[in-house]
Amino acid sequence: MTRQAGADHRQAGAGTLRCGVFKLARWHGAGEGSSVAMTGDSVTGGSGTEGSGGSGTEGSGVAEETPSVAPERRSLHLLVPALAIVVLLAALVGVQLVRPVPRGELRLSVPDSLTLPGQVTDVPWPAQGQARLDVDGLGTLGGSGADRPIPIGSVAKVMTAYVVLADHPLAPGQAGPSITVTAADVDDYESRIPGGQSLVAVEAGQPLTERQALEALLLPSANNVAQILAKWDAGSVEAFVAKMNAAAVQLGLVDTHYTDPSGLAPSTVSTADDQTVLAQRALTMPAFAEIVALPSTVLPVAGAVTNYNSLLGTDGVVGVKTGSTDEAGGNLVFAARLTVAGRTLTVVGAVLGQPGTGTPQQLAAANGVTRGLLAAARRLVQTYPALPAGTVGQVRGAWGASVAVRTAAPVQIVGWPGLTVGVRAKPAEFGGRPRAGQVVGALTVHTGLGDTAVDLTAGGTLSEPSAWWRLTRTR
Repeated sequence: MTRQAGADHRQAGAGTLRCGVFKLARWHGAGEGSSVAMTGDSVTGGSGTEGSGGSGTEGSGVAEETPSVAPERRSLHLLVPALAIVVLLAALVGVQLVRPVPRGELRLSVPDSLTLPGQVTDVPWPAQGQARLDVDGLGTLGGSGADRPIPIGSVAKVMTAYVVLADHPLAPGQAGPSITVTAADVDDYESRIPGGQSLVAVEAGQPLTERQALEALLLPSANNVAQILAKWDAGSVEAFVAKMNAAAVQLGLVDTHYTDPSGLAPSTVSTADDQTVLAQRALTMPAFAEIVALPSTVLPVAGAVTNYNSLLGTDGVVGVKTGSTDEAGGNLVFAARLTVAGRTLTVVGAVLGQPGTGTPQQLAAANGVTRGLLAAARRLVQTYPALPAGTVGQVRGAWGASVAVRTAAPVQIVGWPGLTVGVRAKPAEFGGRPRAGQVVGALTVHTGLGDTAVDLTAGGTLSEPSAWWRLTRTR
């Protein structure tokens, strides 16, 4: 009996211990080895021996309580990243909505070149010979006659002067170095008198400045002075003629060939086209332009001499050179001033091979054709609209919206019907969305006389992009 009572006592103690452990698990502050008194089934905390209800190594109640804490921790671990993602997305949305939109693209419907409407008509080209009419810096109004080399007479002296001035440049008004006339030069002069050539009197030992020699060459068209200048510049006439032909090649005068410095030889040939090009280049030399504009001058020994170009001072003519022989007929390479819209232009041209029984008649025929060509130039060279005021394109936003672009005013240029000019566009800084009337760029029409520009303005305000476009944009 005693043994049975002890066993019953141990059973009851274990039950009491399990109940006490569940209560103990909820007690906060009880340290290891502490003695705890509990109500209900009485347990006296001690060293934890069997049946004493102590800390209890057998109690499984604490392990059964742990699952109630772990799910809370896992939920917290998932919530923190989710909140971070939400904050990041909100920030990205905010950035997308306030980010500046890209600048609209300027799209124009204007070509790279424009041709003024119409065509050049009613120009009185000569019935025979050749002619060419240019406006320096703008282009050519056209020409007439067979494009083949023909004798040019004293017009060849333009190249003689060009080569001399290229080798020995003169500043405006400068006299230049002195050239001494030799006995051989006097003999050459006297040998030419019977042929009725254009000459100026010279004496042995006589000094001529470079400018004086060029005046004698270009005004009274002295053949003998052409020889003097050739030998002075190159050492011999042959060497100088080689220089003339080299210069022709350099200038692109493909239909020109010189055999003498005066043009008396009919084998010296050229075309109206080539001589117009040469005259334009020669006129860029200040001394040449000064000399060919002189109606007369005074030379040593020869005294006062007159320019053969009788058109000087009429119809705006300021040069350049006459020429006539039996084979060449009447010839005139000319330059004239023309004022259009407050701008002074230079008209340059050539008339070759005009008929006549002698120099006066031949030159009169060349002068008559020249005056007709200059009248046509005054009629045709005017101010023309190159671009009208109106819509010339659009500004298009990356989100698909667009607004019309207009020229602020018509573009006017100096030219003639059929003239082709270049056009360039330059965008302006106008931000992402231009406002109505805002300048978004400029159009420039380019000619040889310079550039004419006009502002391009927005015809309205470019609409805002949608919120969806802002959110989904990639640039």
